Amino acid sequence: MTEPTLANLQTADDAGPRPTSVAPGPVRSVLHDVQQELGATFRDDDGWYWTMGFGDGLAGYQAVRRGAAIWDVYPLVKWDVTGTQAKQAIQRVFTADLSAQEVGQVKYGAFVDLDGTLVDDGTVFKHSDQHYWVLTNTSGFGEFWAARAAGLDYSAVNRTRQMPLISVQGPDSRRLLQSLTASDLGSLRYFRFWPDQVTIGGVQTHLMRTGFSGELGFELIPDAKNAVALWTALTAAGAVPVGLDTIEPVRIEAGLIIYGTDYTPGEHTPYDVSLDKMVSLNADFLGRDTLESVAADPPNRLVTLVMEPGELADVGASVLWGSEAVGTLSSRVDSPEFGPIGLAMLASAAAAPGNHVSVVGGGRSTRATVAPLSLKDPDKLRPRV
Repeated sequence: MTEPTLANLQTADDAGPRPTSVAPGPVRSVLHDVQQELGATFRDDDGWYWTMGFGDGLAGYQAVRRGAAIWDVYPLVKWDVTGTQAKQAIQRVFTADLSAQEVGQVKYGAFVDLDGTLVDDGTVFKHSDQHYWVLTNTSGFGEFWAARAAGLDYSAVNRTRQMPLISVQGPDSRRLLQSLTASDLGSLRYFRFWPDQVTIGGVQTHLMRTGFSGELGFELIPDAKNAVALWTALTAAGAVPVGLDTIEPVRIEAGLIIYGTDYTPGEHTPYDVSLDKMVSLNADFLGRDTLESVAADPPNRLVTLVMEPGELADVGASVLWGSEAVGTLSSRVDSPEFGPIGLAMLASAAAAPGNHVSVVGGGRSTRATVAPLSLKDPDKLRPRV
């Protein structure tokens, strides 16, 4: 067997297309220039440029909720995993059960350490018994993974720069994409993907029915050299480019978490952020016994807070239930549909929908009501249509 030290967790960044900027500094997406021509602004986050927006966040929001929007998710870390024990290597740190995962199926879950605390969260795509994709938030996950999967026969190559990801989200996303392809998109079920590339807008691309919006959506991974052509075909067909100024209200309304914002790696468990359904206690992962001990009565819950109108409370503000501090506001936004809302990890006793709490910080107190985690779609039916 191959010992999976860091030598087995490789990077292919130097082997493929370079970012459009060769100057020192944050890495630019292969779609940076075509977005900049459309008026995009960018933000450096951990050495990568993320698209902030295109000048009209409300138009982007309406595109996600009523039409079709596209978002460049280039910095998302993509591991190409192969080997006779690839599944075992992933399962060792992944809370969702991979034992019955089918080819073409996607699993979302938490990546955890020996004590059951979150290291990351992400998705696992099965191409075959010996070939998977693992998508995570940080490349630092690789060092943790190598240490925890020691002794297993697998390799994981970081192909982030070779695998640009374009997310197409919104109720009109299927119709728009169908106008650009002969493939039957109606046959692709939620959280499934086609292992073989298909042609969309004249470009060969991988196609997945996944996304980060709480709406019907798809994600596309073309070859890096063809990403601009695909982006151009999508915008020509009517897709509205968006950035983080659109994604933030959309994902908070949908109750979708962000690494390092809504949970702290090494401190919180999947149950603290209400990922109960993504934890299979029948799966053989490290930290399973610890999580089993808290599964029946988790100490914390992630909830939505609907706040009174006015100035937004500060991220990090304390949440009080009566006079008792029961949690912290981790995300907040002025939603075009719901007004001031946020996500907060609360002690379970305080987390029942309808409870009234106070968000205290920055010298002020804001009244709020606890609501279901997915405020827009509590039963999460919209992505499944």
